Formats: sequence, C-alpha cells, structure tokens
Amino acid sequence: MEIGIDSFAAAPVGANAAAALAELLERIELADKAELDVFGIGEHHRKEFLDSAPTMILAAAAARTSRITLTSAVTVLSAADPVRVFQSFATLDLISKGRAEMVVGRGSFTEAFPLFGYLLQDYDELFTEKLELLLQIRDEELVTWSGKFRAPLRNQAIYPRPLQQKLPIWLGVGGTPESFVRAGKLGLPLMVAIIGGETHRFRPLVDLYRAAGKKAGFAPEQLKVGLHSLGYVGASSQKAVDAYYPGYAETFTRIGRERGWAPVTRSQFDAQNGPRGALLVGSPDEIAAKILRHSESLGGIDRFTFQMDNAGLSHNQLMDAIELIGQKVMPLVNK
Repeated sequence: MEIGIDSFAAAPVGANAAAALAELLERIELADKAELDVFGIGEHHRKEFLDSAPTMILAAAAARTSRITLTSAVTVLSAADPVRVFQSFATLDLISKGRAEMVVGRGSFTEAFPLFGYLLQDYDELFTEKLELLLQIRDEELVTWSGKFRAPLRNQAIYPRPLQQKLPIWLGVGGTPESFVRAGKLGLPLMVAIIGGETHRFRPLVDLYRAAGKKAGFAPEQLKVGLHSLGYVGASSQKAVDAYYPGYAETFTRIGRERGWAPVTRSQFDAQNGPRGALLVGSPDEIAAKILRHSESLGGIDRFTFQMDNAGLSHNQLMDAIELIGQKVMPLVNK
C-alpha cells in the first residue's frame, strides 16, 4: 500500500506566508527522505490556504526531492481549462523526471466558480465535459474536440508531453454514487475523501466503482482505490489527541458556521476517532491497525493519504508526524 500526505498549505493565523510555504517545502523534502510514497497539494481560493497554484508548489518540491510521487489533492477541474491543467502537470512531470500525477475533482468549496466566471448550477456538466477533454489530451497529441463551455479544438497539438507515457489521472470523489460509477466506467484510479462518518459505510460505493469498471472491461489492477482522511500521528495516543483536537474543533466549527453545522464537541470527535470512525489520530500502532481495518472494510485499498495541516499544528509537530509515519506506520502496514 502506498502511504503519503495531502496538504492544503494552511496559512497559520498571523504567520508569514513566505515562511509557511518554506516550511511546507521542508515537510515535502522530509517525506521524500522518510520514503513516503506520495505528497499531494490541494487547490483552494480562500484566505486561510496558500494552495491556489498547486503546481507551483509541486514544481518547487520536485527540485528538492528525488523519489516521492507529487500530485494534486484535488485539482478543481470544473473551474479550470483542461489544456492548461495538462500543460502544467506535463511540465511538472518533466521537472520531476516522471513523478507527477493529478487527482481531479469538483472540490468541496465553491469560490473557484465565480472567480473564474462559471455558474455553480453547471457544477456537474462542467466537470463531465472538462474531464472528457483532459483525458483526450492525455491520450492524443493532436486533439479535435468541441463542447459547450470552451472554444473547440481542431487538430490542435498540445505541448509539452509528459515524460511518462500516460500521465496518471485519479478521480477524486466524495459521496455521490454517480461519481464512483463514472470513475469505474472510465477505468480511472479512485481517490475517496472520507472526512467524517464511518469509513465502512463507503463500501457499497466502492463496490459500484469496481462493478462499473469490470463491466467496462477494465482489469482489477487498473481499478485502484485510494483513501484520503484527516489524521495525525503522535508518540502516544494521548499526545496525538491533545495536540490535534483543539485546532480541529476550531477549524470545523468555523467551517460549520458557513455551512449550517453545529459546533464540534469532544464527544463527536471521540466518536469519529473511534475504531470505525473516519479520523486517524493516535499512536503509530493504533494508526497502522486502523489503516488496515479501513482497507479491509473497503475491500482493499492501494493508497492512503493523511490530511494533517487542518488543525493548527506547528511545523515541528507535522515534521515529527511525518517521521513517525515513515519509520513506524508504514513498516507496520506493509509488513
């Protein structure tokens, strides 16, 4: 199983943005040295995040690393131009010598739609059309295509081409059955973001994905499943929870005010961090066991990524967690 980190490049309150990005690059460099498999950068267009141009961060990281896969988490394809998305990641692939991937999705925030002149009511139609074009660009050097939301392409060459023969494109999904089926029909690897509830409840959706992929003629090894969850690894369970909970509660209570959720309580957190809950906050032994339990409940997963920088943790705390993941969690999971 591949194990890695996803970051939204959180901008700590009162912190210098340049310093925060410098620390993020240090963490990616450490993840590479600790032999983690993958590091992903999200895409948001909000004050509290510094990841509005993720390929810029990933390219800087490519120059400081040698083995780790560099990906998005996720690219908000609905509000982007597939030509520019492909060109950016193809360039990243050349810079990193074949270590680029992308996870494309529709995102959990909506700021990108008015920012780039799109209507939120076209949410799904935009994504469907742009995914079709992106996959055609990946598979064909000369592209002829027409659609509703973009000027047509007529025998247009798209450059540069990546170093990899076929640039990996994962489909990032939340909880709609249609998204899982779409990934299966297209034979795309699936990245499931589970940030709440009980992970095993997603099994019927993952089964839909695998069934759709099989029906479309794709081999089981092509139908990879990844899991993205909130988590943090500490030296002990108590230390991990004590460090993570206050910032987690503040972040999700603040987001909840925007979305009409009730404030986060400690009992809710403890339930989410229990044996079947989506959170993975604890000691290395606990977290390794929970990753394996989640994998079994979903019929096997190929990749797991931690989202850790959503709880106001310090740079040193995040660095320590990365070392624990590399030195203790990964060996336990893959043993």
